[in-house]
Amino acid sequence: MTTAPAVRTTCPYCGVGCGLLVRAAADSVEVAGDPLHPANFGRVCSKGSALADTIGLEGRLLHPQMGSARVSWDAALTHVAEGFTRIIREHGPESVAFYVSGQLLTEDYYVANKLMKGFIGSANIDTNSRLCMSSAVAGHKRAFGGDLVPGCYEDLELADLIVLVGSNTAWCHPVIFQRIMQARQLRPELKLVVIDPRRTPTCESADLHLPIRSGTDVWLFNGLLAYLSRHGATDVGFVNAHTAGLEVALEAAGSSTYDEAAIAQACGIDPRQLSEFYQLFATTPRVVTAFSQGVNQSSAGTDKVNSIINCHLLTGRIGRPGMGPFSLTGQPNAMGGREVGGMANMLAAHMELDNHEHRRLAQEFWDSPRIAARPGLKAVDLFEAIHAGSIKAVWIMATNPVVSLPDADRVREALERCELVVVSDCVAGTDTTAMAHVLLPAAAWGEKDGMVTNSERRMSRQRAFLPFPADVRPDWWIIAEVAKRMGFTRGFDYDSVHEIFDEHARLSGAGNDGSRGFDISGLAGLNLAAYEELEPVQWPLTEKFDSGAPNPTSRVPRLFEDGRFWHADGKARFVATATRAPAHAAGEEYPYILNTGRIRDQWHTMTRTGRSPRLAGHQPEPFVDLHAQDALLAGVRAGELARVQTPWGSMVVRVRTSGDMSRGTAFAPIHWGSAHASEARVGALVSPVVDPVSGEPEFKHTPARVEPFVVDWYGFVLARQALEAPDVSWWTVIKGEQFYRYEIAGRGIHAEPTAWLRGLLHVSEPDADYIDYRDDAAGVYRAAHIIDDRLVSCAYVSRRPDLPERNWLGSLFKQGKLDESARAALLAGRLPGARTDLGPVVCSCFGVGRGTLCETIAKFGLTSTQQVGAKVRAGTNCGSCLPEIRSLLARALATSVSA
Repeated sequence: MTTAPAVRTTCPYCGVGCGLLVRAAADSVEVAGDPLHPANFGRVCSKGSALADTIGLEGRLLHPQMGSARVSWDAALTHVAEGFTRIIREHGPESVAFYVSGQLLTEDYYVANKLMKGFIGSANIDTNSRLCMSSAVAGHKRAFGGDLVPGCYEDLELADLIVLVGSNTAWCHPVIFQRIMQARQLRPELKLVVIDPRRTPTCESADLHLPIRSGTDVWLFNGLLAYLSRHGATDVGFVNAHTAGLEVALEAAGSSTYDEAAIAQACGIDPRQLSEFYQLFATTPRVVTAFSQGVNQSSAGTDKVNSIINCHLLTGRIGRPGMGPFSLTGQPNAMGGREVGGMANMLAAHMELDNHEHRRLAQEFWDSPRIAARPGLKAVDLFEAIHAGSIKAVWIMATNPVVSLPDADRVREALERCELVVVSDCVAGTDTTAMAHVLLPAAAWGEKDGMVTNSERRMSRQRAFLPFPADVRPDWWIIAEVAKRMGFTRGFDYDSVHEIFDEHARLSGAGNDGSRGFDISGLAGLNLAAYEELEPVQWPLTEKFDSGAPNPTSRVPRLFEDGRFWHADGKARFVATATRAPAHAAGEEYPYILNTGRIRDQWHTMTRTGRSPRLAGHQPEPFVDLHAQDALLAGVRAGELARVQTPWGSMVVRVRTSGDMSRGTAFAPIHWGSAHASEARVGALVSPVVDPVSGEPEFKHTPARVEPFVVDWYGFVLARQALEAPDVSWWTVIKGEQFYRYEIAGRGIHAEPTAWLRGLLHVSEPDADYIDYRDDAAGVYRAAHIIDDRLVSCAYVSRRPDLPERNWLGSLFKQGKLDESARAALLAGRLPGARTDLGPVVCSCFGVGRGTLCETIAKFGLTSTQQVGAKVRAGTNCGSCLPEIRSLLARALATSVSA
């Protein structure tokens, strides 16, 4: 048996940009970390480890469709082109829009942006990156004169202090967190501070956790700026030579009236913790402040970013090893999209829409008939314009805004009203594809070929290792074909991504005499072989080379090492950041502040990760996490259902009281749409308020109330085949290994539960091997359908939510045949004998549950993650579960001490 050669590619998830080695055979795909890729050096997270599970044609969009009818590519493309052309002719170029995605490759993004801004002549192209990184972009541009990330991942390993702000790095950027943890093992003196309203898994490894009140980041960092100034931490030489605006920034920060107690009170933290943080920052020269969505997703997100950058400029801690502000990007190619101008307020290649010379350069380079003259509509405003009817045609690419945007019910209404909705996607059944007049089947990861750029400005090739199935085509081809049918033949006659990338590289150097930080003109003119073999490389890159391996001397790991910034005078800007509260405060009607975000093993709206059984077990259903006292006051209980209501929408989810939440706050994950739950689109609840500079929505601060969702019974169904959405009051579904798991709950007691569940399980034969147990007094019903001694489906219903453990029942679907003890256990609803309840999955790589871990830790007296790994393998592969294992070890130690 021959081993398939490995294809070097990149992961399609977060902005870390991990390199992968993929071996694809006729009937299998193997995915491993690329030990030579400088982003991860062979490491992968739980999601990356499970990528092979997500490859397959189940649920794929494979053919063009108009309405519900399959059509030819020519018919679909012609319909789209004629529709856009007619609407532009009748209503002008501002009446159409594109809404694109950080999931697109750079070449896809480039062609879409070129068509909209240079040929249609509008800037109405925005991206789901607006929802995660636009505040960082705006902050960078205000401070540095360009969208420029100063540092690199190596700085995290060289720092003596790492401050993580609004970032659950352990779950959302796991490989970065692994690098931090390894650096701490090598240098225990490395300190870690986590600033987050929640106690997240990242906090388990922190030396100091500051649980600041939601929305008070500017208070915290303005106070730090004043503290640094008052305690002699200013790098006077750097500030005088390389910055401007300090006095105004200090005045806004309240330096003259500095009151540490008042800052602590505003932030809702212990004054001693605040003092400890300020002193640590002031006395540690090599400090990296890494921030993510907790900073960006705010109505004051841009000011939050600049308040962080201000502290690094004051101390001169930027542009040198082991120091600097660092934006942790959310998506795999959010930065690539920014490079090509794929946002409504950008032109292309870091050129500006409001700069006449830049517009002239772009139009001449593209030889385009027109050029956008002003910024277009940012994401939230764009869909509001669709709702109002001023935008009459929209093309949505590789994203699911009916789930992900704030005030998502209004987004759905907008698409219902829109004259022409086109959706390009690789998945057939999403909340957004359901709204489309035309569906275009786009290539998925593994089929795509092109470039991506990660958080540290590192461009990497994402290479294809699978053929295009059925009628699937790459996004760039789809866009170019529509452009040609709109009459723009000359600018879109591409034959390959190599040609597009070469054009992108040449444009980056056009008229660029060093006035723009983004410049990859050194890659212009690469032949096809050199492009195919291109090694990961950071920009800027102006030195020409002909092979796939850049000249080592061209490496630019850090920007601003010479103190030169990209404002016209070469100086960075301090930005005055006045404190202001979030747009909406909690009150009597909505007493809690809802925070939304990611969980460890899911991604965006689960269109990819939802296909992986091993990723489903960790957090299998949507939930709201509350402080236990708040749950009591709201009249809800852990394990039961609650309705979470805001002025914009509502959802019904399971209640948790994890102990991670502060009083008055709630947390819910973002991932569930109507494909996986009856009513759990958290975007529908989120306030549509945006940052006035960046346009980024306030996903972390929406007033909400929580109230009981009363049901008469709870249950779950495990079935070998997918079922139709159950006709019940509430449901969720995930994919297990060889089964689907449906959690259900309802109102009204079924008089004939046997008939009802037989119908739910599709058991129509009267002589089927159907076993059941019924206890009307307790309100308990259990049933199983068996064919040829193999479990086909089973169901459990009770008036109480504490139902049998699902994982061991799921394992029965992998058994060849059920013996009598297994049949008895099915109806008993518990493991035979004295076997340990596996519990919820903690280690996704090896399927190790919490019950197994707790038993093993107690039985052998384990005290370290290494010991746990030696016993049950948990934590020895991707490492994403290590924070939770550390937490279980700490609890076991505390229990043993108290005993």
